[in-house]
Amino acid sequence: LKVATKYVNCAREHFANKGVHIDTIHLYGSMELAPLVGLADAIVDLVSTGNTLRANGLVEVEEIANISARLVVNQASYKRKRAQLHPFFDLLK
Repeated sequence: LKVATKYVNCAREHFANKGVHIDTIHLYGSMELAPLVGLADAIVDLVSTGNTLRANGLVEVEEIANISARLVVNQASYKRKRAQLHPFFDLLK
């Protein structure tokens, strides 16, 4: 099974835990095109709405991990620039 992904280690570990050997193809973007051009049989990618998958005739088969996006701030910058950062944080709420 050929799997295209930016997340090679995650994909290998997931399929190894299922006893499935995969050949990974390390890509950095436009993952959904890999199956369309015959480069891969499947992809492992981050999916938000699934619209891009559907637009390219792909179907989500399995959720490998439940992830979330996080904003991370350097502690020193947070202490020194707290007043400047808080209006930005408020925009994210």
